[in-house]
Amino acid sequence: MTHIAVIGAGITGITTAYALARRGYAVSVFDRNRYAAMETSFANGGQLSASNAEVWTRWGTIFKGLKWMMKSDAPLLVNPAPSWHKLSWMAEFMGNIPDYERNTIETARLAIAAREHLLAFAREVGADFDMEQRGILHVYRKQSEFDHARRVNALLERAGLERREVSADEVQRLEPALKADTLGGFYTESDFTGDIHRYTRALSDGCARMGTAFHYKSNVTDITHTGAGVRLTWDDAGVSESQAFDGIVVCAGVGSRAIASELGDRVNIYPVKGYSITVTLDDAQSQAAAPWVSLLDDEAKIVTSRLGKGRFRIAGTAEFNGFNLDIRDDRIRPLREWCEAFFPDVSTEHCVPWAGLRPMLPSMMPKVGPGAKPGVYYNTGHGHLGWTLSAATAQATADIIDLSRMKNAA
Repeated sequence: MTHIAVIGAGITGITTAYALARRGYAVSVFDRNRYAAMETSFANGGQLSASNAEVWTRWGTIFKGLKWMMKSDAPLLVNPAPSWHKLSWMAEFMGNIPDYERNTIETARLAIAAREHLLAFAREVGADFDMEQRGILHVYRKQSEFDHARRVNALLERAGLERREVSADEVQRLEPALKADTLGGFYTESDFTGDIHRYTRALSDGCARMGTAFHYKSNVTDITHTGAGVRLTWDDAGVSESQAFDGIVVCAGVGSRAIASELGDRVNIYPVKGYSITVTLDDAQSQAAAPWVSLLDDEAKIVTSRLGKGRFRIAGTAEFNGFNLDIRDDRIRPLREWCEAFFPDVSTEHCVPWAGLRPMLPSMMPKVGPGAKPGVYYNTGHGHLGWTLSAATAQATADIIDLSRMKNAA
């Protein structure tokens, strides 16, 4: 039996492990945490959103970043301190601006395809992940943002997404709890939300039932290519262990760049920090006042999801500040104040803050496919759409490994 090592137990690593295990591969998953989904897949915005497939590679993003550089609570914040990694990433980001339309359309197509696989995986393992299939509503309060949304919608329609413009009155009918005035919005009925952490943990349990071996709290200390596969050495509670594998899939999020370098590949991922708060809806008034329809405020770059009766997740912002996971009050405060402005009857007394590092490539497209050496594969760099795209890229990765096996057997 072909034995594949998967590096990383976040959403992309676990969906990859599951896609491989259900095809009969022996799979071993390595992660430095005690459980699956403990880093970037722990408390994201909760959206599974083809409607948010627009890539950021356009001049408007550059101009906003420059305008907001000295504003600590800005939706997009860039630490001005230079580093070669940051500068090279940003240069490549600007080089991808001509591909903005093509990459937006391709991302939306991938997101649409991912839904079927994600829901199928959930049914197979019996995952309960607070899913709400109520659509996603983009809202606008500034005319320039609304006009840009219309241009983006034309691209999403070319990808096959059904997404309709709605008036301010219809915004209110779709989500009566909303207390802020809007110009209108766009509604995508087919998008949905859920708890990424609960989903990933349920899928990891499904992998275990199929025989997947999990090496948690394990730091991979060496990866040696053997010609046809790899040999991994890892530290397990102070004990060094080593094993050969027929192949390796790198799904290590922001750690993928360093691993790729060891394997002779360049995967220029930069960590882009995002924040969230999970508002605990302790009282009946807050539960009634919090929305059930998922929202996206494009101007503030904030998304929401209702996670069952008692939790309301608010997430957003992008911070270019290296491998820094500090939770800053000046970045959390805008999320709380947004909640108080849009949903004033929701108590924000009990909020759990969180920060995670999105693994972003300059093209804003994930790296899915083989590396330079035989048996090396990548499924990483999904940026802000890790959960949205993961099931499709996991299936694509398994397809690529299947094809490679068939070629080698011929």
